[in-house]
Amino acid sequence: MHTKKIFSSSCPLKVSLIALFVVVLLSLWNTEAAVCAQVPKGDHGAAEMEYQKRLLDRLQRSVDVSKTPDGFDSVIWEAFIPQDNALTPERVSLGRKLYFDKRLSADGTVSCATCHDVTRGFTDQLTVSEGIKEQFGHRNAPTTLNVALLQTVFLDGRSPTLEHQAKLPITNPIEMGMPDGQAAVDAIKDDAEYQAAFQKAYRRQVNFDDIGRAIAAFERTLIFVDSPFRRFLNGDKNAISSEAHQGWKLFNEKGRCVTCHPMNPSNPLGTDNRFHNVGVSARHQDFDSLAKQGLKALEEDTSEQKLEELALATDMSELGRFLVTKNRSDIGAFRTPLILNIGITPPYMHDGTVETLWDVMDHYNKGGEANLFLDGGMEPLALTEDEINNIVAFLFSLTDDRFAGENQRQLERQKAQAEKKRPLKDDDMAFRIKIAFEK
Repeated sequence: MHTKKIFSSSCPLKVSLIALFVVVLLSLWNTEAAVCAQVPKGDHGAAEMEYQKRLLDRLQRSVDVSKTPDGFDSVIWEAFIPQDNALTPERVSLGRKLYFDKRLSADGTVSCATCHDVTRGFTDQLTVSEGIKEQFGHRNAPTTLNVALLQTVFLDGRSPTLEHQAKLPITNPIEMGMPDGQAAVDAIKDDAEYQAAFQKAYRRQVNFDDIGRAIAAFERTLIFVDSPFRRFLNGDKNAISSEAHQGWKLFNEKGRCVTCHPMNPSNPLGTDNRFHNVGVSARHQDFDSLAKQGLKALEEDTSEQKLEELALATDMSELGRFLVTKNRSDIGAFRTPLILNIGITPPYMHDGTVETLWDVMDHYNKGGEANLFLDGGMEPLALTEDEINNIVAFLFSLTDDRFAGENQRQLERQKAQAEKKRPLKDDDMAFRIKIAFEK
């Protein structure tokens, strides 16, 4: 009787209040779902910086830099933090301010958050990234989520630390375009807030090395690992679907994904931190010719700036790790990406040419693209369509709950795209009806 009275038409006020409560509850069901669907856009199509900051406030729960994040081994976590850049609230706060500051670019249109947009899984969801003067590089922007345990940074590992990596886009001519580090310092050194913040964080005046250190400190707080799959591993067997459960088994067994994407307490990120040629570039590049050009260019100019140019602004970008090591075995090899939050960071591969996770699975199912430098672990997998669907379901279960809305949107978008076209699907290769040399 009581329930009937509450919902009867004779109690419109109660009905309105309950309806309002339901609306509010649904809107707050997850943090990311509370974000307005119409994201205000700024330069280069990225969300406006102030909007991104507000969203980050809602996404990033309280951060205690004195503690190891949940899910990470404390010994390993501490080993990845440099002695000269211990995490402190002051350094993280300064790094956050710098991460969103477009004054660090030559024309005032690009910040770190332009290509690592909070609203887009901390990537730009573009094939390749756009920098100053509408210039596009040759590499897809990897996410800055969960980068704290990467052993090397950039897709070719040309940077040994986050501190070093954070400075290079600022002086890269097609990214942020500052002529040198001093120009970046000059852009902010007269700002009273920055002057005070650098003194609090590092007891020094504004300088380029501390710009890199502060951004790295902030990026180490971007820990987003609270996924349905993590709850599943912690004992909640209903946290993921039966399809995702089957996908996890396939991931470890027939699909052989775990070979390069190990997931365990000491490495929850799903990367072996190594470099592999999986044949992506082989679809459209002559590796031998490119390698000769790359060696010649690096012999003529051994500077870090030249390496940056080749990696981002030329077709020699496709050489990957080879540009760093000059080892023939590294031709066309790129670092294994993190697979946490993989559902919200399309498109995929180092050049952004693979649009959906179904396409990713099709690429691996047929054994990649044959080339002289193909990783020895690449071979046809003979996965059926149901098995591919199950692995994709598992991959979408790796997204942090705070991105649940975007994860669902991407799942629906990618599924619809896959139903229209699967350009990399080749069952003859996957089931060895044909083998590589016959093509």
